[in-house]
Amino acid sequence: MNFRTARYVGLTRVLLVLFVVMAGVWHLSKTSVAAQGNGTKQAPIFEVDPYWPKPLPNHWVLGSTIGLSVDAQDHVWIVHRPGTVEDNFKAADLKVGVCCVVAPDVLHFDATGTVVGHFGGKGAGYEWPESNHGITVDSKGGVWIGGNGNTDTQILKFDRSGKFLFQLGKQGVHNGSNDLVNFWRPAKIVEDIAANEVYIADGYGNRRIIVLDRETGKYKRHWGAYGKTPDDTKVPPYDPKAPPSQHFNTVHCAQMSNDGFVYVCDRVNDRIQVFRKDGTFVKEAFFDKNTLRSGSVWDMTLSRDPQQAYLYYANGVDEKICIVRRETLETLTCFGDGGRQPGQFFGVHNLDTDSKGNLYATETYTGARVQRFLFKGVGPVAKTEQGVLWPQQAR
Repeated sequence: MNFRTARYVGLTRVLLVLFVVMAGVWHLSKTSVAAQGNGTKQAPIFEVDPYWPKPLPNHWVLGSTIGLSVDAQDHVWIVHRPGTVEDNFKAADLKVGVCCVVAPDVLHFDATGTVVGHFGGKGAGYEWPESNHGITVDSKGGVWIGGNGNTDTQILKFDRSGKFLFQLGKQGVHNGSNDLVNFWRPAKIVEDIAANEVYIADGYGNRRIIVLDRETGKYKRHWGAYGKTPDDTKVPPYDPKAPPSQHFNTVHCAQMSNDGFVYVCDRVNDRIQVFRKDGTFVKEAFFDKNTLRSGSVWDMTLSRDPQQAYLYYANGVDEKICIVRRETLETLTCFGDGGRQPGQFFGVHNLDTDSKGNLYATETYTGARVQRFLFKGVGPVAKTEQGVLWPQQAR
């Protein structure tokens, strides 16, 4: 083969390679366009982390794990109900064996899942809840705790070490949903960092969102369903075929978005209502609308991307976590099932995320644990044979 022929063959090979590459790029481009045209859904992908948290020290065990908060350092805080631990699980406490011991009410984990702090229970200067419910660590390190016992009409605030700061409301005293001093079975607290405020989902007894100053606890404003003044008119049981209720029915959580919207879990009414910070009603959406008993929207949190494009809600009746497009309130996908294995749930109750986008979930009833789900990016979802959308498996 002479030089001219070799150069011709080499050039032909280069052109052939370029043709193949360009054809591949064209094919990928067409595939991407076709996928968009076919309405392929994208959603966050999560993978359960079966090794988080680390085993509790001191033979400690948990009861109903009824509150969850991830702080600014990506430390995870939970509150549980010690009185719900079964006798067979606390032999050391009952002096009949060496395992186990009921853990303190509040546990503080670092990002690795190691317990680094704890406190809780009765103490001087405050009235501990009859039935713990909800914990929030604000951006200044304040630890807020509510309760849903029938006499729990107070909210407590501690520092990170468990030092008592103040109590709002007096235990056992309430005067309905327009009482500006006391609460009634408040379920959860959420912070508005920019405004130095906290929003209380108040909750099991009352039917309102109430807003307080974060530092002093001073009353700011409150509202009920659709932004109206709440009242305590007796309402019939939830009926998915009836017109939407004009009242909240178990205000179980509130969540604040960076762009100034307040998302409220109206749990037993199977809906989320959206408001502006002043209580102006914006819109509502129903989820798993035929869910009865305890309702479908137990808690929610937002994704950690700058736009907070996704909302995650927990359905503790159907034992799943669902991912919603926040802009449209369209459910994109769900994951989970009833059970006690990693990634399954028994009364999935609270949700929160860390700065990496990882998702945490606690369980009530005898679930008695916190689980972590690692964020694996955003990808397509696929239909199962039941027609339900689920995330693709993380690779």
